Amino acid sequence: MPQAVATVAEHTRDGSEVTGDSESLGGSTASGTTGSDFAPLLRAVKGQGLLERRTGWYAAGIAVNLVALGAVITGLALLGNTWWSLLLALPLALVWARMAFVGHDAGHSQISGNRRTSRNIGLVHSNLLLGMNEAWWNDKHNRHHANPNHIDKDPDVGVGALVWTQKQAAQREGFARWLTRNQARLFFPMLLLEGIALKVSGFQFLRSQPVRERLVSGALMVSHLALYATLLLTTMSLGKAVVFALVHHALFGLHLGMAFAPNHKGMEMPDPDGERWGHLKRQVLTSRNVRGSALNDWFLGGLNYQIEHHLFPSMPRPHLRLAQPLVRAHCEAIGMPYAETGLIESYRQALSHMHEVGEPLR
Repeated sequence: MPQAVATVAEHTRDGSEVTGDSESLGGSTASGTTGSDFAPLLRAVKGQGLLERRTGWYAAGIAVNLVALGAVITGLALLGNTWWSLLLALPLALVWARMAFVGHDAGHSQISGNRRTSRNIGLVHSNLLLGMNEAWWNDKHNRHHANPNHIDKDPDVGVGALVWTQKQAAQREGFARWLTRNQARLFFPMLLLEGIALKVSGFQFLRSQPVRERLVSGALMVSHLALYATLLLTTMSLGKAVVFALVHHALFGLHLGMAFAPNHKGMEMPDPDGERWGHLKRQVLTSRNVRGSALNDWFLGGLNYQIEHHLFPSMPRPHLRLAQPLVRAHCEAIGMPYAETGLIESYRQALSHMHEVGEPLR
């Protein structure tokens, strides 16, 4: 196997379809030439050591997250049975989102090259600390990475509560039809339910897992629910605990939705019956970056460098911003569009796309 191809196969363990010959790796460039447009970029990125893991950086981040979690738990215990405890729902949602980003990165082998270590980090952060199923998330997310925005292969643009093409919209009936007509204005309110939906989907996925994995995943998620309920019910009354849980999960879902929404919505969608795009074209044209800043990098968990993340899924999060100049310059050199915008504008573009999808129904 050629070195470039072997390296790509190694660094896309998440399932991206980029193994094969140079044509399947690079595909056609925007200018119409053929060959591997990705291999030179890969060599440049490897040459700067940007695919080397940052275990210490992640260890420090995980430690900070756990300290923050402990601080919130201590705060709940000290405040006791009072409505003032609701103020801690926001910092707890922010801490949970940080843990979700760690689980995401573990699923991409960004933290460790050892598959078992990566899975254990994911199990602790997703199943135990968040009550999500890391196996469900990785299955869904890896299929997304392999074929982003592909209507037949990317689960993130399949028919669900929301739809992403006018063809999908035309098939809606009843309440779903009304929902599609108004999906742009309902998008952010619907994200308030995402925190609970993630748990429900995780439990539903247990049926698809092998028995041993099912027992481990299920036991950790049940333990999460027991610990979460114990924390709330020992520090506040039942009524306050229910309200706190609802507010906390609403903020958590909103935060995650705001981190993932700008990445692909409104970007190119490959024609299922058209030419097969190579790795570079498939990942760059379907992704949108949000201009980086210290605040954006923190709030979006590094996902604002979505193009770089999709090109190099196992690249550690702190290296994504360092790889951006290389990726941008490479895209400019071969005439391939490179989408980057501000955070608010990214939401506007995503919502505009959803609005246009529902237009025929209005």
